[in-house]
Amino acid sequence: MSTHTPRLLVTGATGQLGREVLARLLDTVPASRIVATVRARHPAGSVEAARLSSHGVEVRVADYDQPDTLDDAFAGIDRMLFVSSNDLSVRRTQHRNVIEAARRAEVGLVAYTSVLHADTSPLALAADHRDTEALLRASGVPFVVLRNGWYTENYMAMVPAVLARGTMAGSAGAGRIASAARADYAAAAAAVLSSAEDLTGRIFELAGDEAYTLAELAEELSRQSGRSVGYADLPEQEYRAMLIEAGLPQALAGLLSDSDAAAARGALFDDNRQLRALIGRPTTPMPASLAAALRGP
Repeated sequence: MSTHTPRLLVTGATGQLGREVLARLLDTVPASRIVATVRARHPAGSVEAARLSSHGVEVRVADYDQPDTLDDAFAGIDRMLFVSSNDLSVRRTQHRNVIEAARRAEVGLVAYTSVLHADTSPLALAADHRDTEALLRASGVPFVVLRNGWYTENYMAMVPAVLARGTMAGSAGAGRIASAARADYAAAAAAVLSSAEDLTGRIFELAGDEAYTLAELAEELSRQSGRSVGYADLPEQEYRAMLIEAGLPQALAGLLSDSDAAAARGALFDDNRQLRALIGRPTTPMPASLAAALRGP
């Protein structure tokens, strides 16, 4: 009988999701089995690397732009979490680099963080994920796809500005948003990496247990803050212009306005509760995330 214990790797260890996944893994998996990768040029890399090393986690350099770093990083890895790049301008090339390196290293299973209903989603950002999923299928590398829905934190970051204005603006209409907390998605990724079950070929559509409209989010914010907050539904281009005027980069403003417009067409809704099943508990309710955002750090 084999006594081999799989080595697990998490890419993007200095990122918000990567940090959460590693924290969950360390609750159940010996640190000696965990490898975390960081980008050498990342300003927080050395601090995070030192913290992870102090817990007994092996830290390796993996730069999606430099394939030679990926070969060394993935050597001897049985299962890896491939966190999608946030550099939209070069993401497809970076993802191809990661998949080809995983194939060369003969990684036993690659778990990729995609987007909810990537194959049919009207979200502009879904195109890169569809391409990456196709690359995985063509590569011959065993894989599992974690199609993450919207992060509730995407809205929580707007709370101070919304309270200052007294209005929550958007383009989502009456679209229902089944978001979940980043910690929920991280728990799912950790569960997949550490599972004793063979999940090869599985595609998980991950979303929150309960859905809400942005108008309902504004109502909940009013209730919890004690201040009147309304929801203003704007045409997509008008909302995009408002975000740019507020100081957001054009690319980010376009991404957010497109995501809202797609939400109006159901892009951020799912009610199959696969996320709940993976993590073995209810997902974090939007009101709980909102309460935490109002409390502050």
